Amino acid sequence: MTNVATETMTMTERTRVRRLAERGHYETATIHAILDEALICHVGFVIDDRPVVIPTIHWREGNMLYFHGSAASRMLRSLRDGVDACVTVTLLDGLVLARSAFHHSMNYRSVVVFGKAQPVPEEDKVRVLESLVEHVVRGRSKEIREPNLKELRQTLVLALPIDEASAKIRTGGPVDDEEDYALPVWAGVLPLTLTPGAAIADRDVTAEVPEYVKTYAR
Repeated sequence: MTNVATETMTMTERTRVRRLAERGHYETATIHAILDEALICHVGFVIDDRPVVIPTIHWREGNMLYFHGSAASRMLRSLRDGVDACVTVTLLDGLVLARSAFHHSMNYRSVVVFGKAQPVPEEDKVRVLESLVEHVVRGRSKEIREPNLKELRQTLVLALPIDEASAKIRTGGPVDDEEDYALPVWAGVLPLTLTPGAAIADRDVTAEVPEYVKTYAR
């Protein structure tokens, strides 16, 4: 539940970070920023008494997290019918190399969202799917063809309120045992970033590579 006055999420039993609680963050802006930077989420739910976790594209508009796919998708149909969902996103920022095997770690930013999804009304699909394109490649939606009626009928779009969520973040270097600092072993952080390569044109393309492709970054 969002507390507008303080712009933080109300902590619940499901969202409270227990292990290394100091890494927990409940600020709405922090949670939204991580969701916006990530390209892939994992959606967990239980169906037929068995747990299932599916990776998929997500995007955010305001306080809503969206997924889409084939109208025949078992995951989407299950979520549409009211199954509880747990959505996770992780951004890996670096490898933390310590002087001991035990204290090796990773720097990361992660978010967990709990809730129930609901189908997006037909009249809102085009607008919401346009925001998907903009989430993946900003500026792209102005150049491409919109989905037609047949494609819209074949696509199910779900919205999950971002009302019960928390983030967990690790930054900084290794935390070694005091006696290990004298070991002749290199220790530190190896930063990791998502870096696009050179664009590869499809066949029969006559247009120049767009600027938003040349300068792409998350």
